[in-house]
Amino acid sequence: MEEQALAEIIGKNITRLRRLANMTQLELAEKLNYSDKSVSKWEQGNGIPDVRILMQIAELFGVSLDDLVREHVDKPVVPKNTKLRNRIITVICSVGLCWLVAVCCFVFLGLLGPELEFMWLAFLFAVPASSIVVLVFSCIWHWKWVRIISISVLIWTTIACVYLVIFACTGWIQNLWYLFLIGIPLQALTLIYFLLRRGIRFKR
Repeated sequence: MEEQALAEIIGKNITRLRRLANMTQLELAEKLNYSDKSVSKWEQGNGIPDVRILMQIAELFGVSLDDLVREHVDKPVVPKNTKLRNRIITVICSVGLCWLVAVCCFVFLGLLGPELEFMWLAFLFAVPASSIVVLVFSCIWHWKWVRIISISVLIWTTIACVYLVIFACTGWIQNLWYLFLIGIPLQALTLIYFLLRRGIRFKR
């Protein structure tokens, strides 16, 4: 690759990362102990920072050195902090949709059958639904501890939903708490699975 072409690629990547981080050229220059004129020169493709500065820039924006020097046509390089923030926003919006559905169900049940009791169960069902949403995203993005927590929440809230639905429909409560015993082996199996999987990965 020609030096000029490499300089332009690096300049474009630095510009994109800086703007995504809401940082001015002067702010970036101060963090690198360089002048803003040097940053401007790099971004215009009129020069290439030395390896030490490239490593500083990569560390600053949470990307690899390869991300800085490689052209990204289909998928632009994004700082890790920005990527994490976007993922968290996605999860929050998706969970919010679950609760919106729960509110809508509560409202419609209230309008169609105001005499119905236990309409508040709609909100309880939103908890396991939310945990499923979080679990899906945590599997996609490899958030191990979020996965464990979301599975645990799913186990116990699902049992709680079954418990309360049976109680609401039948009024029967004697020994109904036995249902929660099912959660103990499920929780134990979840923890054992993740611990064994971690051990296998360490052996590799």
